[in-house]
Amino acid sequence: MAKEIHTIGVLTSGGDAPGMNAAIRAVVRQAIARGKQVKGIKRGYAGLLQEEIIDMDAHSVSEIIQRGGTILQTARCLEFVEAEYQQKGADICRKHGIDGLVVIGGDGSFKGAQKLAALGINTIGLPGTIDLDIACTEYTIGFDTAVNTAMEAIDKVRDTSTSHERCSIIEVMGRGAGYIALWCGIANGAEDVLLPERYNYDEQALVNHIIEGKKRGKKHHIIINAEGIGHSASMAKRIEAATGIETRATILGHMQRGGNPSCKDRVYASTMGALAVDLLCQGASNRVVGYKNGKFVDFDIDEALAMTKDVDEYQFEICNTLSAS
Repeated sequence: MAKEIHTIGVLTSGGDAPGMNAAIRAVVRQAIARGKQVKGIKRGYAGLLQEEIIDMDAHSVSEIIQRGGTILQTARCLEFVEAEYQQKGADICRKHGIDGLVVIGGDGSFKGAQKLAALGINTIGLPGTIDLDIACTEYTIGFDTAVNTAMEAIDKVRDTSTSHERCSIIEVMGRGAGYIALWCGIANGAEDVLLPERYNYDEQALVNHIIEGKKRGKKHHIIINAEGIGHSASMAKRIEAATGIETRATILGHMQRGGNPSCKDRVYASTMGALAVDLLCQGASNRVVGYKNGKFVDFDIDEALAMTKDVDEYQFEICNTLSAS
């Protein structure tokens, strides 16, 4: 028989993402509707180990759905990879009466949830990362807002790049994943897109492409460079030296993490948060909520962490085809 959950904890871990607050709000209010108590854990696993645990009610999450970031704050906790601290975390959960836990974060956060589940704390993970790099799901909380933020910024850089007839290298986030870069490559009509999953580091091909475009009368050349490749400033210097065309690097950075979440991030994060509570109430543990084929589903964390993911090959092909000019 599945154990009954009385108190649900919620934490955000790793990098923040727009929509995390919507997920927190949904967890708190769905749990209360189910007759459960809720405790918020501040600063992720680091806060758990320091017992930064607060009581939450419906009022605690008023007026937060539209806010970026996370009201619970977040941090990375290297200690939590060690068995000693995982056991300490589980003991602290029990001390505060937390028998169900919702963890909002990425793969690293899910590994911590996996360990807590093995130690008897029912856990459900929600995919919260702007990188879209969690293999078990087609959607991650924050990606939609982040990619729209990047798209709008790239549009603005294109305007000034055209005015000055420059080449612009615009670096977007994503760690080792190229999803933000790929989507912006299509959405912004970039001339070149450099993805960690596909880039062969043939810089001469970039140089040739820029020179050919200039000969055809192009007034700008936009290169979207993924964070996993990086080194945009030094690349800009080399390209300018090789082409004679003024080349500037713009690193969008953490602005992509902030801002009001989009409608999609608010709705999907809310749905995932509510589903996480429902799963805990059903006695589920060691699960990750995902979105596949138009439906919200859940996976075993062990299986989810073993999955791999790659950028869509057709999207990559059309990105290159549509950029031809």
